[in-house]
Amino acid sequence: MERRNRPNLSSRQEDLVRAVIVAGVRDPRVLQAFRAVPRAGFVPPEVAVQASLDQPVRIPHGQVTTQPSLVAKMIEALGLTGAEQVLEVGTGYGFQTALLARLARFVWSIERWPDIAAAATANLARHDIANVEVVVGDGTEGLPEHAPFDAIVVAAAFPQVPPPLVEQLAPGGRLVQPIGPGGAEDVVLFEKGPQGLIRRRTVVEAYFVRLYGKYGYSAEAD
Repeated sequence: MERRNRPNLSSRQEDLVRAVIVAGVRDPRVLQAFRAVPRAGFVPPEVAVQASLDQPVRIPHGQVTTQPSLVAKMIEALGLTGAEQVLEVGTGYGFQTALLARLARFVWSIERWPDIAAAATANLARHDIANVEVVVGDGTEGLPEHAPFDAIVVAAAFPQVPPPLVEQLAPGGRLVQPIGPGGAEDVVLFEKGPQGLIRRRTVVEAYFVRLYGKYGYSAEAD
């Protein structure tokens, strides 16, 4: 039974890899990470059948996971070599976190919701991914005690980059964030220069949930 299941799983993984390639992703390390990390292990069990599709899936608190091909484009834009310390804002169920962990030295990930953070932590542990720490907190404040970060990826939208994240990005570091009101964004690649962030390019246009926190949207006012 085990041998029969393997080709099916591999085929589904390749479906996702093909979707990522069609989206324009070419970095071989990113593609290999997608082949190695089973998305079905990082979504709620009841929607696991959707894991091989290039589309978001719903998770608790009205949130959705990021579309896999979009995840791939955002990660590729970071240009990771394997030596970086990365900050991720918005852990979700841990799929992007797991991919980052394969491509970087260590990943700090912040999740707003404790139950989602617990699910992500369990998913990462089940797949023996150890170079990650998931923290419950306000992603807009970053993690100053662990800064500087060589790369930062933000999985929610706000019209500007939160100042603490700018401060915590290492010189020459890269940051990717959806810039917009939530629902119609430019996903932008920034680089940290001597005078602050430099906008390098728009990675893709997309739709994201809003970024909440002290330096983002107020949940009370929403």
